[in-house]
Amino acid sequence: METLPLDGIRVLDFSHVWAGPFCARLLGDFGAEVIKIESVSRYDPERGPAKITPDARLRLYPDGEPGERPYNRAGRFNSYNRSKIGLTLDLRSEDGKALMRDLVEISDVVVENFSVGVMKRLGLDYDECRKLRPDIIYIALPGFGSDGPEAGYAAYGLTQEAMSGLSGITGYPGEVPIDTGVFYGDPTGGLFGATAVMTALWHRRMTGEGQRIDLSQREAFASILPELVFDHTMNDRVQESIGNRHPQFAPHGVYPCLGDDSWIAISVTTDVQFQALCEAIGHPSLVEDSRYFTMSSRLRNQDDLDLVIGEWTSRQDQNEAMQSLQSRGIPAGAVLTNQQLLEDPHFEARGFFEEATHPDTGTHRYIGMPWKLSDTPVHIRLPSPGLGEHNDHVLGEILGVTSEKLRSLEERDVIGDVPLTARD
Repeated sequence: METLPLDGIRVLDFSHVWAGPFCARLLGDFGAEVIKIESVSRYDPERGPAKITPDARLRLYPDGEPGERPYNRAGRFNSYNRSKIGLTLDLRSEDGKALMRDLVEISDVVVENFSVGVMKRLGLDYDECRKLRPDIIYIALPGFGSDGPEAGYAAYGLTQEAMSGLSGITGYPGEVPIDTGVFYGDPTGGLFGATAVMTALWHRRMTGEGQRIDLSQREAFASILPELVFDHTMNDRVQESIGNRHPQFAPHGVYPCLGDDSWIAISVTTDVQFQALCEAIGHPSLVEDSRYFTMSSRLRNQDDLDLVIGEWTSRQDQNEAMQSLQSRGIPAGAVLTNQQLLEDPHFEARGFFEEATHPDTGTHRYIGMPWKLSDTPVHIRLPSPGLGEHNDHVLGEILGVTSEKLRSLEERDVIGDVPLTARD
């Protein structure tokens, strides 16, 4: 069996929705044993409704069908929680608290993204976990950090985009800011969180010391917008929305192609590239036009220039146009839909998408690994866990709880594999 980078590391994942689960998923992809903690009364909201209701259809299910156990079939949950095993445990009960403390004693990492104070009320904050496991690595991913005047704010991806500054530059010139529709704060926080945990694991290997990581998702996201911060602090300027254009280069934008909602992105950063573009679109004389002779003049006249480029691209297939422009040294890329991404020959050649089989959803392709490790190759290790799917394994095999005790716990809803709200 191949050794994976995080073999032997056990992670307790208390997190819900996106940022925390994504952080823990990355650790699981790297080989850690990640135990996702839920309960039959409070499970990850990304599982969706336990019973079929009108809002259940707002979620993505295989073939559009919620099925008999929709809480095990929701698309986003199954994407964010692969490479994990699942445990339900009612942490409000004395038995649940005692079993969780036993798990903390034999675990390496705790991941949580609750509002500030929740884990303390559960008796599982860093100070309490450190008493049970002195070298524990504990990461909290609240939206706005664990202290400061905004620590108590509820965090959603949309508010993080707005408060980080991204919304202020997302939109078209002269129009109101718009959200991206993706809410990048969550995956950015998750990626930063996984990186921080692996750094802490390395530090522990060198020193024997654990540590608490307080990761503000908003601050993590703001750190990938350095030009906004520097432009304000150094030049006293507040950047505004410029659509798909660039403050220094032109032409730079997304142009329509043949077909419904088909586009190509083009970014010209040098005079040589501009000359090649003019030749490619059949207007070589534009190079000598005083309106476009220099980069600064092209920036001033890019409205007219974009019309000329768009007139050419609108008659082209997006992939053929991309290949034609790239062959001339012009940075260009087809803007792909989700379906086109699945069929993209580059992703296919690299084996980026991987198949995984889930007992409630069947076999589907999932986003794979954006990295290739030569000595310790990583792949999707497990499908996402059904609710409470691995209760017997975690409690019975890892902690040694007897079958009689397991039955008692299930009878009292301390554990289970069916949400309370799904029962008649």
